[in-house]
Order: sequence, then C-alpha cells, then structure tokens
Amino acid sequence: MKSQTDIKNIPASIAMIFLFVITGINSCTVKTTASESVKDVMDRTVTHLYQTMSEQQLDSLTNDQALALFNENDKEILATRYWMFDVNVPVIVSIMRSEEQKIIPFWLIPSGFVKTDKTMSNEQITYEVWQKKFEAGHVGLGINGFEDYMLHYFVSVAPVNKNDPLQLTNFFPENQYVGTLSDSAFTYHDWTELVLRNVPEDMKGQKLLTTIRGRGTESHLVGAFRKTSFPSSPNPDQVMLTWSADPATTIDIQWRTDTTVQSGKINFREKGTETIQTVAAEKYRMEDRNLMNDRYIYRFTAHLANLKPGTTYEYQIVPATTWSEEYSFSTPANDDSFSFIWTGDTHHSPSIEKLFNQANKSHPEAAFYSIAGDMVSEGLHRDHWDDLFHFTRKIISRKPLMTVLGNHDTRQGLGAKMYRDLFSYPKNAPAGVHPEHTYSFRYKNALFLMIESTAPIDTQKTWIEEQLKTTDATWKFAMFHFAPYNWEESYPDIQAAWIPLFDKYHVDMVMNGHIHYYMRTKPMKAGKVVSSYRQGTVYVESVGIPTKPEKRREEPYTVVRNFNGDLYQYVKIEGNKLSFSAINSDNKVIDSFAIQK
Repeated sequence: MKSQTDIKNIPASIAMIFLFVITGINSCTVKTTASESVKDVMDRTVTHLYQTMSEQQLDSLTNDQALALFNENDKEILATRYWMFDVNVPVIVSIMRSEEQKIIPFWLIPSGFVKTDKTMSNEQITYEVWQKKFEAGHVGLGINGFEDYMLHYFVSVAPVNKNDPLQLTNFFPENQYVGTLSDSAFTYHDWTELVLRNVPEDMKGQKLLTTIRGRGTESHLVGAFRKTSFPSSPNPDQVMLTWSADPATTIDIQWRTDTTVQSGKINFREKGTETIQTVAAEKYRMEDRNLMNDRYIYRFTAHLANLKPGTTYEYQIVPATTWSEEYSFSTPANDDSFSFIWTGDTHHSPSIEKLFNQANKSHPEAAFYSIAGDMVSEGLHRDHWDDLFHFTRKIISRKPLMTVLGNHDTRQGLGAKMYRDLFSYPKNAPAGVHPEHTYSFRYKNALFLMIESTAPIDTQKTWIEEQLKTTDATWKFAMFHFAPYNWEESYPDIQAAWIPLFDKYHVDMVMNGHIHYYMRTKPMKAGKVVSSYRQGTVYVESVGIPTKPEKRREEPYTVVRNFNGDLYQYVKIEGNKLSFSAINSDNKVIDSFAIQK
C-alpha cells in the first residue's frame, strides 16, 4: 500500500477539476465555438443530455454511444485541446498508455500516432509507446478515453534532430511539471513513489510530461453515473457543527438544502432563555455532475461569534426547523478538563452510524469528534459525503466534527475542493497548502495540529515548528492520515521532516489512520523506545470500519496491536492527566493507558 504523497505541486488547472459526465445517447446540437475547451464541450453536453435521457439510458451508456454524442467539431476539441504545448523545433511525441486499457482513445490512430514495439513499466503495469512527429509549433493531444481508467497516459517529447535545443512552452494545463524520462522517474503527481522501469535506452533523457492518475474523469462517461440515497430537499439537513475560530466563543453551523431555498439564517439563544439572536448564513452552490438525482445543492454556513464560555445554546435553522434538543451545543468552560472522540478511516461504511452512536451513548460529555482521514472512499463523489453525514447526523448537529484529509478524500490527485466546500475550518494553513487542509485549533489547555499528509511534507515543517514553539498549551496533539510507524510502510519523508519536531517540542500524542488496524506504540523519541510517555510521544493508529484479522510482521515498538475494526478512541484530559481508551462498536475496551505530567 503506497502512500500516494504529492511531493510536487499539482497543476492548479488539473487539481481543481470536477468530475464531468455525459447524460444521454443523442448528439448535442449546440454550436461549437472557436475558443471552446474540453470542459466547455462536456459542460454543455451534460446539460443537454440530462434534459433528454433517462437514468436507465445513462447507466447503460457504452463507449460507442458516448462517441456518437459529439459532432465533428466537438470531436476535434476532445482530440486536440485536452493537453497542449508549443515546441520550437520538429519533435517526436511519445504517448505511454497502459496495456490494460483495452479501448484505444478515438483520436489516437486517426491523428497519426503509431504504436511501436517499445514498452516501459512500473511496479503495477506495462505501458505501450505510441509515437508521432510534429513540426515546430503547436502540439495538441486528446482525452484519455470515455471510461474512468485510473492510470492515465503520460507523454515524452524529443527533438527529431538530436542536436536541436528543445524548448516547450504555452502549456495547458498550466504549470506543467517537466521531468526527464528515465528509470526511477515518477509519472503521477499523486503517487510519486510509483516510478518507471525498463525505459528504452533510445528514449532516456527525453522531456517527460507528468500528470495525475484521476485526470481521465474529465471525459468520464461510461459507468460514470451515480445516485445519492439522500437527495436534498427544501428542508435543511446535513446539519453540522465545526470551528473556524476560538471554540470558547464561536461556532460554525452548516447545512444543506435543494436549490429552491434562496436564503438561510440561524436563530440561537442561551438554553432556558427567550432572548433570540440571529445570524445570516453564507450560501453557495455545489455541483456533482455525476449525480443523476441531485446534481445541484445549496450549502449554508453561519458563523456564530461572541458566545459565552461554559454555556449551552439552542439554535434553529430558518425557515425550516424548530427549537429542539437535536439542535444545541455547549461552549467550553474556563477550566482544564474535557474529553473528545476520534477514529481512523470511516470510508463509505454504514457501520459508522453504530460506532458514532455508541460513542455518544457511552461518552455524552465528549466535546467534539475527529476523523483521521479517508472519511469517504471517493472524495469528489458527493453521494459518499451524503452517506457520511447521514450516518453521523445525530452527533454532528450537537458536537463539532474536526477532520483531516486522507488520500481517498482527494481522489487520485484531483484535489479536495468538495472537502473545502463541505467543511468550515480555521484558515491558518502554511504557505503552499490549501487553507483548511492543514490547520490548528486550541481547545482549553490543548493544542491540536490537524495536518494534511497528502500535501507536500517539507512545506509544512516551518508551520509545525512555529505552532509548537509558540504555544503554552499543556497538551499537544497531532492528527494526520499517514502513520509514520506501522507494519507496512515507514513514510521516511514524514519521519525525517516531522518527527524531530514532535520530539523537540514533545508532542504528547500523534493520531493516524490509513493502514486499517489498531496500534499503540511505546513512548518514542528519535525513532527509539524511551522509558516514559513524559519523555516520548505515543503514536496511535486506528480504523473506524470493520476489518478482518490478519497476521502481519512484528513491530518491536508496539504495546498493543489489534487487527479487528471498528474502533473509536476516547481521550479525557483532567489538568495534567490524560486517560485514553480504545473501544470497539460492541463497547468493549481493547486498550487503555494514562499519562501523568
């Protein structure tokens, strides 16, 4: 299981791509314009076909039917405006495409590309090499196909005359990374550990144009369409609490409606009083073009401020909900005692409903909940988020949900725009990382560093150190998805960049997921076991979904390992004492320990 860490900046024009879908089997008659892009063609075709095709027709769309959707002008755009650049001399362009992708893109052979006898590979797949000569000037390449094949083609460029100094300019997508074709070169920014082998000798040294695995979703038609089990309506739902500022005096309330509701606001009051305050909500439209039954929704966010510490509030979403216990929250009192619940990967599993409800029943005083990444299995599929919010609905309308991103939440390198649209978190990320992907917050006497481990690792070192060296918090916690200690993969980049800072400033607990088992380390410092948690850090990995027992290699730094999911962790702070329990969905404690400062 590789880490899929992005150590290079993904081109912004790729990373912000939504999933584009086609919704019928008749050619769209809208006229093509000279400046249209692949995105424009897909957008207008989607709109036309959703108006004309049934769900059954969309579900059964074939590759031939997908191609028949487009007129000749559309096909020209799909064949030439997907990946573009200029060259200053005549060149040979090579396209490396997976041998396992059986359907050849419709444009490849007609445009003059010829399959060679050359191949190259990585640890997963063998790539065949297709080549074509271009004169100096513009090079335009086409879509990866109409299926969502997750090992996208990549490109190399070489001058026809080996003595010509080659220059590549005017890239689309912009900010194209240009590497060198060789053994050990990476081709996908979202999985840089997946490197090339067996590159033909006569191709080594060519300019290598990299991509991301998930970019093929731009033209995904065949098997693309989904339905949500919980479509929106005029009635507010997916009511969720988060913090984007000081938990003692603020809270953010978020909810969803369909697009018939034009505005929203929150009425709130101290419990037991009649004085009502009102806050207008921000509104924005979200789109998931793949959702046949709920393409557009509105998301609302209301920021409540100037709250009183240690106070319970009731709130009402206007214009739909009434006052009820379901919609209430409490601000933290001015003391040094609190508790919280966290778990590892929740993915796309209905078992989370039982787990969260059990945690709430056993620990109703917990101040907030956290998930250590991979909250869903497909981060740009809104139906997955709809399920998660439904499963946790009884909790997150009363307790803030503070999370971090996992590799599944960013979907094959396409970025996490949907995550940013759904959650309201502190915007204090380090430079080079999206706001809300990495953030920190202070709750009473504890500092929480919520770090995106799928973002560049070294970029975040300075921010982590600044957060730790300037805090006077008694307790320091870090949560991120990729675990630096586990039986499968060591993540040497995280161990080199972050662990020395955790050691230097004595982070008390690091909370992780990803490997799908439970593990607690002995106290660790500088990669070695030390005598006490007062000298070293405890690293805990957990999983929120059911798993099967496994026999894995031993880990000498562990205290407890358990290969049975589904688990949540209960952490209680009482001044200078921390108590910890790991509990399964049957309410059985599988591990516990305490730290006394």
